[in-house]
Amino acid sequence: MKRSRYRNVVHAHDEWPIRKSLTLSDVDITHPFLTLPRQSVENYILGHLTQLERDHLMNREQVAINVQDDDTGDLYLMKLKWRGSYYNLIGKWGKIVRSKGLDVGKEIKIRWFDECLHFSVPQRQVLSVPPLQVIPTMHNDHWPIRKVLTLSDVDTNHPFLPLARKSVEDHILAHWTPQQRELLRNEEQVNLNARDVDTNDLYVMKLRWRGNYYNLIGKWGKIIRGKGLGVGKEIKIRWANGCLLFSVPYDHEVVPSTIPTMQRQQEQWPIRKALTLSDVDTNHPFLTLPGKLVEDHILLYWGSQAREQLRNDLQINVNVRDYDKGDSFLMKLKCRGSYYNLIGKWGQIIRGKGLQVGQEIRVRWDNGYLVFSVPE
Repeated sequence: MKRSRYRNVVHAHDEWPIRKSLTLSDVDITHPFLTLPRQSVENYILGHLTQLERDHLMNREQVAINVQDDDTGDLYLMKLKWRGSYYNLIGKWGKIVRSKGLDVGKEIKIRWFDECLHFSVPQRQVLSVPPLQVIPTMHNDHWPIRKVLTLSDVDTNHPFLPLARKSVEDHILAHWTPQQRELLRNEEQVNLNARDVDTNDLYVMKLRWRGNYYNLIGKWGKIIRGKGLGVGKEIKIRWANGCLLFSVPYDHEVVPSTIPTMQRQQEQWPIRKALTLSDVDTNHPFLTLPGKLVEDHILLYWGSQAREQLRNDLQINVNVRDYDKGDSFLMKLKCRGSYYNLIGKWGQIIRGKGLQVGQEIRVRWDNGYLVFSVPE
């Protein structure tokens, strides 16, 4: 059993190592669940579970755990559910939301202690935020949502614009009525008006909920072609007068052809991450890589045919090289929406290199190979 090893690795100096401000979806009692970042859960919770419990979580994608409200002393039997790039705490969460009067902006603190998940939402840490139904003032930032377009954002074969959930909930859904938000939660998508501020064109589009992000779909392919959108351009978004407004000003364009050169000059290893519990699990071996980093620093070098194959089949064979040992492998890169998995020989690599939670892996694309390094 590896329980003691993980406890040593993920020991936290902070008494409450997991903290987050509650979002709109966290306090939605029609679909009650609390979303927690994967890396935080794997670093500070899963390491305390038994091997049997971890295997159950990986095989069934959920496991029953004891949960205690440290503010009231109440105990609950709940479930921790794996959702790929994040985890959900479900079961009695709706009851907790109602009884504690949880609202957007409150901070929840979480830790694992004595075979139980403990949480606290102290009243003194409530952030001063206006009610969701009334937003009397504009944000200081005229364009509160900004993102640099990636390869998948401008793919006209599968046109959609993914937007970070927290940004959408804080700066778009917060302006909606409770009825509109409930419709989105029930149907998982809703029609909305979208206006291109640069051209004043108006579109009827759909906002689709995808767990930890939202997709803007409908006329996005037409917008990509009409505006000539490419990788590196910045899109700015806001909500005003019942309409989603967006702008892609020409003066924010980054010439795509210069991106590879700039990346190589600034960073030899543009993708870096600390290995998590799921990354070193030899029972279900795969390495998870963030979607944006893969698209910006790997797929950017590929030909259109290889990218299209990945989009159609959701996976593709890739040559992989261990920079530290010089070993080469034939593996698969699998698209999982907001992230990618590297699978195939990953279990062999874990065992051969003795990989453990917390070690840093560095990744880059070089001369037709996905190259990685885990320095000692």
